[in-house]
Amino acid sequence: MGNQVKAILLGAAMVAIACTTIIALILSLANHQTVNQLYSTQYGIVLDAGSSHTALFLYQWLGNKENNTGIVSQKQNCVVEGDGISSYVQNPPAAGESHKKCLDVAKAAIPQGQWKATPIYLGATAGMRLLSLQNQSLADNILEEVSKALKSYPFDFQGAKIISGMEEGAFGWITINYLLESLVKHTFEGFWIHPKAGKIVGALDLGGASTQISFTPNDKVKDPDSAFSLQLYGYTYELYTHSYLCYSMDQALKKLQVDLHKVGF
Repeated sequence: MGNQVKAILLGAAMVAIACTTIIALILSLANHQTVNQLYSTQYGIVLDAGSSHTALFLYQWLGNKENNTGIVSQKQNCVVEGDGISSYVQNPPAAGESHKKCLDVAKAAIPQGQWKATPIYLGATAGMRLLSLQNQSLADNILEEVSKALKSYPFDFQGAKIISGMEEGAFGWITINYLLESLVKHTFEGFWIHPKAGKIVGALDLGGASTQISFTPNDKVKDPDSAFSLQLYGYTYELYTHSYLCYSMDQALKKLQVDLHKVGF
């Protein structure tokens, strides 16, 4: 029965990841956010620019923190129209324009007095990593146009960049463990506590253009290119995280289509 419950919780968390991707990024923004009024509600916007589409997430958190890390919750989300930004190679300005409807939604949800204090960040994943390998100038041009669109809004622009496969894997690990309350937990007494050891889980992320695997090994990670250190809620975590570019759902389907075409289907 216990294993059944764990499987249900894990499945629910994986579904939730699809709706609250890159919680890690907003945690980072919350850590660096200047709080003008103690315990006031703060806001932050993260755009997850995946290979198939981009999603905007609006988060909120109180000005006070738990061991130097914010406790965040999702307030709103919006799926940007069109495909992923890597598909705009023929019309980079349209990549920026496509974000404006969702940016308007976020703007309407944030009190006007807090627009300038609201950080906004876009993280692009494997679709843009692939494009940058094929044509760096095209990838840079698309990010420049997206940045222009984000800067045209009265938010605190924190950047638009292609995150590494290692970062993507680590962010996925943070997200699932945050949602499972493995990193920090709220008690019935109203306190935030660090859960008992042994509740940390690994994360396997099958994306559109890459797959990431991340976990905390028993021994020190031998390969420095796969070692990632994190400081969350006063605790240090040493991760093994690795990204496999092109080993993904969309890439597998493309390979299958090619193979079927070769055999005459």
